[in-house]
Amino acid sequence: GYANEVGESFRPIVPLAAVWASYGVATAYVTADAIDKGRRAAVVHTQDPGRAWRGGGAVGDTFVWQSLASVAIPGFTINRLCAASLALLASLTHWPLPVRKWATTAVGLAAIPIIITPIDRSVDFLMDSSIRKLYGTKEPPSAP
Repeated sequence: GYANEVGESFRPIVPLAAVWASYGVATAYVTADAIDKGRRAAVVHTQDPGRAWRGGGAVGDTFVWQSLASVAIPGFTINRLCAASLALLASLTHWPLPVRKWATTAVGLAAIPIIITPIDRSVDFLMDSSIRKLYGTKEPPSAP
């Protein structure tokens, strides 16, 4: 789930195709997780007349949550952090470009564990305050 954050961290030193490939890996993970949550919700609710809706709701809820919390927001955050870091290092130091690029990559990688919890909590709040209200329940469709 953190493949694109790693890709964004390495953006200064790898080909752009590698960064886009990291988004492909992250998207494949998000899709697989959403399908898995849908299957689990359908199995848990086998006697429920709304079983198909619960399964579909779990897929949708998981896909939206994971897309925001694991791909879009962290990818954007690391991208901007690394861009700012590279620009700041260029203006404040006389380090050679390769050193600045590796330092920027280190900053990006170090930021990943720091940004996870605030982003996850923010996406929970966002979804609880918006799309999850449409479900008509206090729990997301993926919950048993």
